Amino acid sequence: MSARLIAGIVAGICGTFFLGYCVYFDRKRRSDPLFKQKLLEKRRKAKQAQQEASMEELRTGIPDKRDAAAVQQFFMEEVQKGEELLALGEFEQAVSHLTKAVAVCNHPQQLLQLFHGTLPDHVFQLLIERLNDMSPSQQVQSSDGGDSLD
Repeated sequence: MSARLIAGIVAGICGTFFLGYCVYFDRKRRSDPLFKQKLLEKRRKAKQAQQEASMEELRTGIPDKRDAAAVQQFFMEEVQKGEELLALGEFEQAVSHLTKAVAVCNHPQQLLQLFHGTLPDHVFQLLIERLNDMSPSQQVQSSDGGDSLD
């Protein structure tokens, strides 16, 4: 018997044991009565963490609302980024940028009416959901002073 043959046999045996180990513990894990509850809880926590991270991302990066030029530049950049991402089909990121634009806009209702007419329905609904998730203090970021950004 050659060393190559022995190495192949050992590798085959190890592979078989590894697969058996995986199958055994997968079956044991799935037969756990709390498996589905743990899985749903884990998914819920992950989704909540993702939402909190996106809200934190939304809070950061917004310029001082007293600097009208910076707010207007930020608004235009966010709308442009949102449009570019929409064209690429990356709806989640596009909605994130459009939400930031609405957050700094002086006339958010008019902007939302414009978005309602131009955005696909599922993207607009996602935008509305994101805006509803925001706290009222975030929604009125630039309510005082500044030029109209529409």
